[in-house]
Amino acid sequence: MSRRDNNSADTIRRSAKRLQHARSNPGESPLLGLGVFGIVGWSIAVPTVAGAFLGHWLNQVAPQKFTWTIALILAGVVVGGFIAGRWLHALGVEQDRQSQGNKDKGGE
Repeated sequence: MSRRDNNSADTIRRSAKRLQHARSNPGESPLLGLGVFGIVGWSIAVPTVAGAFLGHWLNQVAPQKFTWTIALILAGVVVGGFIAGRWLHALGVEQDRQSQGNKDKGGE
């Protein structure tokens, strides 16, 4: 074999190896980011709106010097932020496990 043929064979071998690695380790779906965005949004929105409705009802049933609505909206934002943080932490742990599994298999 000539030197040029040997270089071509090496190039083809490297290309095949990259292709095989790409097929066995597909990247993350572009929809994953959209899904995470939705989870975080709903995790914050639902407790906030629930706090608003509960606060409005408490203002009518048990009026105070302060407004229940604002207090419970703030509480809903805090609870929602905590829930969203737990979701994001769980997602990060899952991605770390997957990347560690790829490293153990010889991936990058």
